[in-house]
Amino acid sequence: MNKIVALVVAIVIVLFAASSMVFVVDPRHMAVISARGDAAPTLAGPGLHVKLPPPLQTVTSVDARIQSLDAPDEDRYATSDKTDLLVNPVVKFRVSDPVKLVTETKGDVQSLPDRLALLSRGALGDAFAKYTLTDALAKQAAIATEARDGMQKGAASLGVDVVDVQLTRIDFPAAMADSVYKRMIAARERVADQKRADGAAEADKIKADAVQQQQSVIADAYKQAQAIKGDGDGKAASIAADAYSRDPQFYQFYQSMQAYRNSFKPGDVMVVDSSSDFFRFMRGPDGAAAPAQSSSGASTGARKH
Repeated sequence: MNKIVALVVAIVIVLFAASSMVFVVDPRHMAVISARGDAAPTLAGPGLHVKLPPPLQTVTSVDARIQSLDAPDEDRYATSDKTDLLVNPVVKFRVSDPVKLVTETKGDVQSLPDRLALLSRGALGDAFAKYTLTDALAKQAAIATEARDGMQKGAASLGVDVVDVQLTRIDFPAAMADSVYKRMIAARERVADQKRADGAAEADKIKADAVQQQQSVIADAYKQAQAIKGDGDGKAASIAADAYSRDPQFYQFYQSMQAYRNSFKPGDVMVVDSSSDFFRFMRGPDGAAAPAQSSSGASTGARKH
């Protein structure tokens, strides 16, 4: 009976020792095998592996995927103009050297998030301290990039590669939010006033240029019109002179008809001397002179009522 109990105990011990010597590494992870003493740790990839039972060798599993570190609470950072901001950063990282990570943390890989959070706070503090409040709000991507670069050196010493840093929330502390918003509104109003002033000055300049161009165009048009009018008057005078030279009597008749049209208006009552030379073409188409009359004849003048 004692032999049977001893055999069962031996079998259990052997099975336990065998199970502690065989381990499986998931494809999404890497395993670091650490030995007692000064022996250097070794890296084991995905698959089935064999090791010595504890405490001769221990296995530490490390996630090889890109991971996210999202702080649940916001951190406070100060800008170069001494304005506090509440920031929620998200750090994306990947373990690039599992052996170095296990070595630096002495096997406590669960402390990695706390170490990275400390690095991110320092890097973001340095980045925000370089910018004023206005620039910090406008250049969040640049600040995140500077923080990522600032974390790289410290993270590399842990065997970690910082992939990205994102600022998911930037806000003001409740105690100073109203004053900051008022300052921002005043700054935007100053910029708007400056833009309006620049626009008004540019509009005045455009109007002045337009008036100058208008006056130039009008002057050129008047000059051309006067030149055309002069040419027309010259041609008209030439045509009239040519017509007069061809038939002087007809020209006199035509000129008299124009004078009659301009002198006589509808409804006018006129007392005239029919023997006047002005009315010679009304006595006949040849414009012959009127016969002589006595001094007691009608008045030689013409009156219009």
